[in-house]
Order: sequence, then C-alpha cells, then structure tokens
Amino acid sequence: MSMADTPHQDWDRLLQLYADGELDAANTVRVEEHLAGCPECKARLAEIEAIRAMISQDGVRWPASAALHGRVAAALRREAGATRATSLAGLDWRLLLDRFTRWSLLPSLAVLAACVLFVTTRPEPGPSLEDELVSSHVHSLLANHLTDVTTSDQHTVKPWFNGKIDFSPPVVDLKDRGFPLLGGRVDYLNGRVVAALIYRRNGHVINLFIWPAASAPAPAGEREGYSLLNWTQAGLNFWAVSDLNEPELKQFQQDFAEATPK
Repeated sequence: MSMADTPHQDWDRLLQLYADGELDAANTVRVEEHLAGCPECKARLAEIEAIRAMISQDGVRWPASAALHGRVAAALRREAGATRATSLAGLDWRLLLDRFTRWSLLPSLAVLAACVLFVTTRPEPGPSLEDELVSSHVHSLLANHLTDVTTSDQHTVKPWFNGKIDFSPPVVDLKDRGFPLLGGRVDYLNGRVVAALIYRRNGHVINLFIWPAASAPAPAGEREGYSLLNWTQAGLNFWAVSDLNEPELKQFQQDFAEATPK
C-alpha cells in the first residue's frame, strides 16, 4: 500500500508509535516523508508530543477514584463486548491512549494515569520475517552499511565469509547478465546470523540474504513498495529484496540459480 492509500486513522496509530520511537527504519522514513507534506498529521504529532511532555513532568499525579475505575471498566466492556472479562488486565493500552487522548486535556491525563496504574499490557507480536527483511534492506541503504567487503571479485567475497557464518554461501558475479556483484556483508535475521550478497541493476540495489533452509520457500510478495522473492537451492534459503520490479527480480533469481550449484 502506498502512502497516499493509507487510511488517515492508520496514520494516527503510526504517529503514536513514531512519537514513542518504536517504528523500524522503513516505517520511520515513511512517516517522516508523510509529515513533510501533511500539515494535519504534523499538528497531530505536535499534540501527541505535548501530552507526553506534560505527563513526563515531575509531580504530575492524579489519584484514580472509584468512579473513574467504573467509567473505564464500563467503556472497556462496551468495546470488548459482553463475553470479555471486565478486568483491565490484558487490554491494549495503545487503543486506550488513542481514544482517551481525544478528550479534553485534564480528563485525558487522569485516564492515562489510571491506565498506567491499572492496565496490564499484552505483549505485541514481533515483526514478521518479511518485515525484518525489508527493514534490513532499508537500513543497509540508510546507514551506509551496504557491504562489509566491497568488491566484484567473487573469489574474494566467498572466502571472506569463512569463520563469520556456519555455512558456505554461493557467490557469483552476474555482470554479464546485467546484475554486477557489489560485495557482501553479514546480517542478523530470523534469530540467526546470515550472509548478504549485494547486487545492482542499473540504479537499483538487490540484497540477497542467505541461510540454511529449514522450511519450504514462501511465495513472492511485496512490502512497503519493495519486492521480495524467496527460493531454496542446495540446502540453502535465499531471499532477494529490492525496489526493482518483480519481473526483473525473477530474472535475477533465474540467472543466479543457473550460475550456482544445484
């Protein structure tokens, strides 16, 4: 989904996470680009930051009365339905924050104080593998850490991985097919250290992540405007990530597979 297609209520949730510093690199860039052209969201972010600044001041405390307890519990029952427990434990505090910060300032702060005191937060699920892949791809471009070893010589890149990872990734230069090798690096994905080979197609960078295969390949997909392609070969798992269009990325996969051992 492009930035222009994102519903405005979704931007509000992203702004809450952005203000908390909890977005990954890809979504941080996405929000900052949106803020540059959206005065309404810029004003909303300023409101969120102002409320957070007030809450963080020393001595800002409001005792939660029994009446307040009842109001919060009743509102939550209406949200969750009659089948949900009336206890505040296990509820999503971000949803409460989003709803209650729309009230007048002092009642909002009182409700926030009550939430901090009485709501037990539910652990949020971690990012998917596809989200991790896109985040690593974007981070490699933003942080000027595209390669650890920079060379188009495959005979230099392949031995460079020795001792850094527990497997031997295939390395080929596909310059004659329009995908020159730029180099390689080690990365951390899916709970383990992986190899990353970097190729270029005209002005587009391709990150090819490699680690031992443990499952069947996933279908081709798209995240945040980036194409993802997954395949297994010779007992290894390959994920190609790029802003390159899908047909050319599939051509890269075919050329790489033909040039490496089966």
